[in-house]
Amino acid sequence: MIAQTTQVDDLRLVALPSAVSCAEMFVRFTLTEWSLRPLIGEATRIARHLVDASVVNGPSHRSPRFLTVRLRLHGDVLVLELDDDLPGEPPELDGARINAVTLPGGRRNMWTELALPSGMSAAAVPLPQRARNRTPAPPPVHFQYTVPDYPVDEPSVPLMDADSQILQRVLYGLNRGDQS
Repeated sequence: MIAQTTQVDDLRLVALPSAVSCAEMFVRFTLTEWSLRPLIGEATRIARHLVDASVVNGPSHRSPRFLTVRLRLHGDVLVLELDDDLPGEPPELDGARINAVTLPGGRRNMWTELALPSGMSAAAVPLPQRARNRTPAPPPVHFQYTVPDYPVDEPSVPLMDADSQILQRVLYGLNRGDQS
């Protein structure tokens, strides 16, 4: 059987120090949504390491640099990837096997694979479900235009609400454009 990617999510970040914590939050959120809480600790440790190494080792004179953090479910593994624009080998991390390949345009893709919890495969991981909106929609708000009751010396003009006044202005503007 050929294993194929069943779920994928990614996040594009500017290569600044804040990208490290953003990548960590992204990994935590995604793995929680995918019901893969047992992998959160190791996946966030690796993501922090990869993003930090890319930010620290990148040239500071170029701006902006972008990174892409990607999570994929593939067969019986979670694949954690980082795309950046740095050449060379991936940074080493104790307890993790990080691979890298150079992509067209001088970009680099680094990845590691984490085994899914026993008895689980990518096909068995449930897709995230959107929760039903539990709060009812607020009732529509209607505005009513009222004219103060002042004595008027001019002939009376029929009163209009604000919507019809706006429509008259729009029609007037459209008609003026047709005369040219």
